Amino acid sequence: MRFEAHVERALESLPPELQAAVRNLEISVEDEHPDDPDLFGLYEGVPLPDRGDWAGSLPDRIRIFRLPLVESFPNPEELENEIRITVLHELAHYFGLDEDRLDELGYS
Repeated sequence: MRFEAHVERALESLPPELQAAVRNLEISVEDEHPDDPDLFGLYEGVPLPDRGDWAGSLPDRIRIFRLPLVESFPNPEELENEIRITVLHELAHYFGLDEDRLDELGYS
């Protein structure tokens, strides 16, 4: 399975009410972060709870970094699981969860 398909499956695993809440969000797959090559993912934007009227604003962005994930998890099942965790971790930031809460939930 190609890497992007794992990302798509992670998004499809969201409950329908959360899928419906994801708007104005770009999700991309890149090889690696130029300043931090060990980073698995990155959320860039303003979390939903902190937004006002954002009509016409640029989308928030989630970047998933392929190379560090593939290199860290050579087992296909582990890779798919870690991609899912990374996507959900970054989506949690979009929904306003901080690192402490993600630790409690097991998504860090």
